Amino acid sequence: MHRFFLPPEAIGAERVRFPEETARQIRRVLRLRPGQQVVVLDGGGREFVVELDEVTAGAVSGQVRAQAAAGGEPAVQLVLYLCLTQREKFEWMLQKCTELGAAAFVPVLSSRALVQAAGEAEHKRTRWQRILQEAAEQSGRGRVPQLYPALSYADALADAGQHPARLILWEEERAHALQTALRGLAGLPRLAVLIGPEGGLSPAEVDQAQAAGFTAVTLGRRILRMETAAMAATALILYEWGEMG
Repeated sequence: MHRFFLPPEAIGAERVRFPEETARQIRRVLRLRPGQQVVVLDGGGREFVVELDEVTAGAVSGQVRAQAAAGGEPAVQLVLYLCLTQREKFEWMLQKCTELGAAAFVPVLSSRALVQAAGEAEHKRTRWQRILQEAAEQSGRGRVPQLYPALSYADALADAGQHPARLILWEEERAHALQTALRGLAGLPRLAVLIGPEGGLSPAEVDQAQAAGFTAVTLGRRILRMETAAMAATALILYEWGEMG
């Protein structure tokens, strides 16, 4: 069944009225008809099986037939601190890491990031939020990942201090493998991972991160592009936590 995240006010005890953007998708793109069922999610951990009974140019609504706790959410909350890069690559990371199970994203302004202004990132926020929602719907997630405002590098390091464990991927790290680091973190509820931009983090930035409690780890002997590293790290972490089997 097709899945849709809706604002809580659209979901009643017995009926659901779809907002216009979603209604248009149901009518014109998916061409669903009365009698067909869809899954509606409130973004707060509940999902509802809804049978459509009105699909018109003026409104789309349906009857709630069942409800349950939403599935698809990993036990560990993985928060990715992603240094900003060109639009296509950043959006690709948002989409694919959402599909894999990342819980939240924090855009970061580092010294070598291709985007240097927080305002430029905020202009794209609505589009990024839509990408996250569509990826969460497609992949069977129970929640849409959080998207936080862009932070300066120093502010991102301070913000990450709220998480019980913090890792930074660094291509010059040789001894400390990601897999080894994860073995000592099993069972933690949250994990923050910082991923540098295409040009890499400067040695000074890595020193800053380590001083702030980050552990530098390597993904192996090969140098990965930023977007590859983001997806590989997400998959490996969730695999190690038993979320990919």
